[in-house]
Amino acid sequence: MLEKADTLTKLRARGVVVVRRAEDIIDLNYVGLIVATVFFALSVTPSLVPRDWLFQGLISGVNAALGYGLGCVLEWLFRLWVRPRLKMPGPPTWVRDALKTAVLLTSALAAALMLVQSARWQREITALMGMEGTTTPAYLRTGLLSVAVGVAVVAVYRTVREIILFLARQLNRWVRVPRELAPAAGALVLVVLVVTLFNGVASRAFFAAANSAFSVRNDRTSPNAVQPQQRERSGSPASLAKWETLGFEGRWFVSHGPSSSRIAAVTGKPAREPVRVYVGLESADGRAEQAALAVEELERTGAFDRKVLVVVTTTGTGWVNSLAAGAIEYMYGGDSAIVATQYSYLPSVLSFLADRGKAAAASEQLFDAVHEHWSARPPQSRPKLLVYGESLGSQGSEAPFDGLADLRAKVDGALWVGPPNSNRLWQQFVERRDPGSREVEPVYADGLVVRFAADAADLTRPDAEWRAPRIAYLMHASDPIVWWSPDLIFSQPDWLSEPRGSDVSSQMRWAPFVTFWQVAADLTNAQGVSDGHGHRYGSLVLDGWAAIAAPPGWNAELAERIRFQLEAAEEFERETK
Repeated sequence: MLEKADTLTKLRARGVVVVRRAEDIIDLNYVGLIVATVFFALSVTPSLVPRDWLFQGLISGVNAALGYGLGCVLEWLFRLWVRPRLKMPGPPTWVRDALKTAVLLTSALAAALMLVQSARWQREITALMGMEGTTTPAYLRTGLLSVAVGVAVVAVYRTVREIILFLARQLNRWVRVPRELAPAAGALVLVVLVVTLFNGVASRAFFAAANSAFSVRNDRTSPNAVQPQQRERSGSPASLAKWETLGFEGRWFVSHGPSSSRIAAVTGKPAREPVRVYVGLESADGRAEQAALAVEELERTGAFDRKVLVVVTTTGTGWVNSLAAGAIEYMYGGDSAIVATQYSYLPSVLSFLADRGKAAAASEQLFDAVHEHWSARPPQSRPKLLVYGESLGSQGSEAPFDGLADLRAKVDGALWVGPPNSNRLWQQFVERRDPGSREVEPVYADGLVVRFAADAADLTRPDAEWRAPRIAYLMHASDPIVWWSPDLIFSQPDWLSEPRGSDVSSQMRWAPFVTFWQVAADLTNAQGVSDGHGHRYGSLVLDGWAAIAAPPGWNAELAERIRFQLEAAEEFERETK
């Protein structure tokens, strides 16, 4: 018996040694763990769009790491300022060990319970959007991924800390910086190096590499994009903008769209061949030259003699929403012209970071050039002049106008879809909305000129006058592109303090930092939802055009026939592009 007791005692002692060594290696801060658990719990609360376990795991891991860091700071401040003033002795070892064990178990249990509840919330959001929800067992993988991401972030921080201490030692040794000031000096040197690197060499190298990578895609042509033969299209044999210079998106745009015969079959009336003008980055050398070439193409195709002319600002890679273009062409029986130019190789997210200025400059050049030729014609022989932009394209499309008066003086209508929160004109209208109207459904000057819509019903208000020229913004309460802003870090937005939209979870709450990261993560999945939610506007664009520029004889039955064609074409593009 004595030997057995001695063996158990030795095993227990060895176990304690192993635990202590593991604890020293991991260097776990238990206050940090408590705050990290709180941040994790907040991060799995509902956001704007559904998130699968992968996205949720990434964002929760980052949030937990931020919470851990905050907890470490709080614990350090306690040891520095509070603990020396306490006269009572510290707790015995067994009490500290029991508290640590309780923190570990409670944190794990709380995280698991929050994941189970989060799975329910995710199913609620998907139900609001008419989508299939996740299962609880599948969603629990979020926890494992969050731990991995959180550990990685903390490891990076500790590596940075070691670099700072190394720099501090070198500064103390070689430059004679006092030992007390050396860590701060080391941190300053590292910050200067990092900022210099990323603001200069690294950022330029990154975007140069990105441009190079995406320019390769730009040179490709979809197997389903064939050079047009109609003289009304850029890229045709008669075109001044050559087929091979239009880029991937430009070649798709000019090779598709309804023909005159297709339009006539749908509308039951004779139709003209629609004009589609597109100028790629390689079609001309510089923005001014691109705009000038676009105007030459418009002149060549007789675009200024059509009933309607739409100036489109593209997104990122030069994409034009084919549904928005086709809607105008069907509505006006092909007696229409659409013009767009490409300003970047980068997709929208990278363009937002690097090319926002390019989008605005390209839009101004194109619109001003078109407007100059358009306004030189007699008023009775001008086409309706409309502007269109979606997402980053809407931000660029606002750029040519100083304000509402300037906008109304220059165009016959504007349709902007899914505007980013940083849009200049959009911000002005929303901030000055009528008292009592919500941020997700703002009413500006009783909808007299500018209207905001999440569905067709929002566009048609029989009780209120809508004067021409009309301006319409299409935006969903669940669209993270509309609502993401750096302000989410520190302040609660109106769209969360007011009654929220019908497709936004009633359980969504604002929390500093957490909501910012949640909505930022939603940006990556803004279109991974069903039509009518998130950044998926679908054929609502047709209703937008009909609201601001309906041709004579427009009716609901014709609208539905056109809608069917547009949705079929959009599905074809999604599957074959």
